[in-house]
Amino acid sequence: METNEQQSPAQVRIDRDYPCAVEQVWAAWTDPQALSRWFGMGKPGAVTQAEVDLRVGGRYRIVTRLPDGGANDVSGAYQEVAMHRRLVFTWAWASTPERVSRVSIDFLARDSGTALRFVHDRFFDDQARSNHERGWSSLFGYLDGFLQHGTQEV
Repeated sequence: METNEQQSPAQVRIDRDYPCAVEQVWAAWTDPQALSRWFGMGKPGAVTQAEVDLRVGGRYRIVTRLPDGGANDVSGAYQEVAMHRRLVFTWAWASTPERVSRVSIDFLARDSGTALRFVHDRFFDDQARSNHERGWSSLFGYLDGFLQHGTQEV
């Protein structure tokens, strides 16, 4: 699996190549059971809620339990849904609902698997971008492990 992370002041960009079918990578982002297996620190029970209404205008919500007993609650609405090709959705934490950013993910089928192109942009400020950069770096580690070891059950 190849990894390439590039940052600009206004966005977080992460590119990955996965040795599995595009349908499996797509499901990791769109199936609530799959999301629950990697999104919450890759630990069973870390995701306490995963809801997905996968259609333009549909909403998603993911709630994770933190080690200190607190919770992270993120939600948004789907702006583009092109099956197995592209997802675009808004992103806002329950703690700061006025700070809406955007996530765009392209899924590119290849003979060797799937290329994923991830961009998170439209941040409130540079501190928000930096915080998300750290968070996504960790989450992509969990996603990488899930796609290497857990996709057969999705």
